[in-house]
Amino acid sequence: MLANGCKRLVKLELSGCEGSYDGISAIGRCCLMLEELTICDHRMDGGWMAAVSFCENLKTLRLQGCKKIDTDAGPEEHLGSCPTIERLQLQRCQLRDKRSLRALFMVCESVREIMFQDCWGLDDEMFRITSICRWVKFLSLEGCSLLTTEGLESIILSWKDLQRLIVISCDKVKDDEVTSALANLFSVLKELKWRPDSKSVLAMSLAGTGIGKKGARFFRKQSLQGRQQSKRKAEEDP
Repeated sequence: MLANGCKRLVKLELSGCEGSYDGISAIGRCCLMLEELTICDHRMDGGWMAAVSFCENLKTLRLQGCKKIDTDAGPEEHLGSCPTIERLQLQRCQLRDKRSLRALFMVCESVREIMFQDCWGLDDEMFRITSICRWVKFLSLEGCSLLTTEGLESIILSWKDLQRLIVISCDKVKDDEVTSALANLFSVLKELKWRPDSKSVLAMSLAGTGIGKKGARFFRKQSLQGRQQSKRKAEEDP
């Protein structure tokens, strides 16, 4: 009924809704102008994720407060993909099911922007699933307490198109674990917001493209100073 009655719909938010593959596919088939879909704390039946591919003009997919992504995403060969999706945003979601998270990123494999905010269960293994997306230009991580520096680096170094990076309140991402390869990446980004914790000595916001090699040297120097300070403190402690 919603799909047939609102054919010129551009934005849609479904909050606490029950639904299924049939409902989402109907929205995709009928609401041809839909560009932004937000799903909050859903109670949908398993298999709904495969229907997102029917939303042929969708640009933004946002999941908020979801305790699950998809309880039964089905065979990967039946998922399809939605190549028009540019932004995938996950806020306050439970990300403990590897299979359903993989299904989500397969459907959204062409995204240019990925955001994780205060999501539970996003450890290194789960974050590696984002490698399905090969053309990411913008990554934002906030409140991802399980992700480590190594886990972050293993993925973003493979994203050759990455231009903007935000890392805020991710306690296991450490300044003194920033490698030279990661520092070099930081130096060429158009935008960097790096505040993984309140003690970060690299905490700053960088914008513009004039950072170059000087930026890489700065990060290596600061990382070295952080290690030296930790060593001196350990020697001074009884």
